[in-house]
Amino acid sequence: MRPRLSGLWLRRSMRFRITTVATAVTLLVLLWLAVVSSRMIGPLLVRSADDELAPVLASSISSVSRGAAPAQLPNVQVHVLDTSGAPVDGLPRPLLSSGDVRVLKAGTSVLRLDDVPPTRWLGTVATTPDGSQRLVVVGTGLSGYAAAQRSALRWQLIAAIIAACAAALATWVAVRSALRPVERMRQAAARLGAGRRLPLPSSHDELRSLAGALNDLLARRDEAADRLRRFTGDAAHELRSPVASIRVQAEVAVAHPDPDLAQEVLTDVMRESERLSSLVDGLLTLARSDAGEVPPAEPVDLAAAAVSAAARYPDGPSVVVHVPAGLCWVLAAPSEVDLVLDNLLRNACRHARSRITVTVIGGAAASRLVVDDDGEGIAPEHRKKVLDRFYRVQDDRARSSGGTGLGLALVAEVVRRRGGAVRVGESPEGGARFLVSWRSVSVV
Repeated sequence: MRPRLSGLWLRRSMRFRITTVATAVTLLVLLWLAVVSSRMIGPLLVRSADDELAPVLASSISSVSRGAAPAQLPNVQVHVLDTSGAPVDGLPRPLLSSGDVRVLKAGTSVLRLDDVPPTRWLGTVATTPDGSQRLVVVGTGLSGYAAAQRSALRWQLIAAIIAACAAALATWVAVRSALRPVERMRQAAARLGAGRRLPLPSSHDELRSLAGALNDLLARRDEAADRLRRFTGDAAHELRSPVASIRVQAEVAVAHPDPDLAQEVLTDVMRESERLSSLVDGLLTLARSDAGEVPPAEPVDLAAAAVSAAARYPDGPSVVVHVPAGLCWVLAAPSEVDLVLDNLLRNACRHARSRITVTVIGGAAASRLVVDDDGEGIAPEHRKKVLDRFYRVQDDRARSSGGTGLGLALVAEVVRRRGGAVRVGESPEGGARFLVSWRSVSVV
């Protein structure tokens, strides 16, 4: 039942919910004020009676102290009693209990709510000229005491309901007016096309900030959509090439079976399959990175990893490794460090003439990995783009050499998500230089 009520409440409009809450809170506060203020009517009447009785009591005490009878006033009862409460002034005994008499002798006032009407009494002890003690009491009826409280409560409840209705109407109108720009913004958002943005309100308030934030979100959405569109097109184009090559080789082998060429065809198919597998692995790695799937980081010895990676490339250009004397720890995942080293060395092997130099430089804040080759190098206009996905400086040459256009993009991605950076420059040997920076970590 409770979730159902919550669902019904959440399905109502924001204007209805705000108005309902504001009205309910206003009504509760006004009802509480009505009850409290109506109860204050009684004390106000009592204080008013005390203000009326106090001078009468003072005058009566003065008369008794002189041995004279106190004056009788209309609407005020004046009695002179002995200390036991018995009348000594010849008047009827007032409606006071023995407990009331004790309270009055102590100089404390008495309110008798059971009388009709309720009666307020003040009293004190006075000494007559002959030295006897007399209790002088004065009292007056509080006409309309209960009726005033009921009437005040009734009218204040009516006023509270009227005020709550007025607050509901005012809240409804105010919320409607406040949400009108939001509704216009919603309608404008529904009509937005690609690349368009929401108009900013003229007022410099929260709605303008919201519109600005939504425009930033739209810009990021368009950028992500454009990036995804380019990535999808590039991926389809790259996958088409090895698949088409494998298909052509297979069709030729089937159409013209030749045992002498079978080994050559199988070699070509294997090479294209490896390229296709490498491309798919790269795409999956980038997709996991884009989805935020990052392996846990731990201290990795960059120097040991560089030596181990160089040993995996015994053929081709010679790989020379320079590492510091001590250990060089970086904060990353071991698989990420191996991926960076393998891709950089594989790229260097494709373009180096005879020599590749790997240098590890330790530091307190960051450690650096430098890979230099003696190849043709990368022109300055290509250095910023070479880390983009599927970007090739020489497309035909890269394809023939087996590159997928994803290796350097993977290097940049895994280093970036660990807070590092990759820069491309010129090697002292004339080729390309790749400088990778990782955050250092101390291991005790």
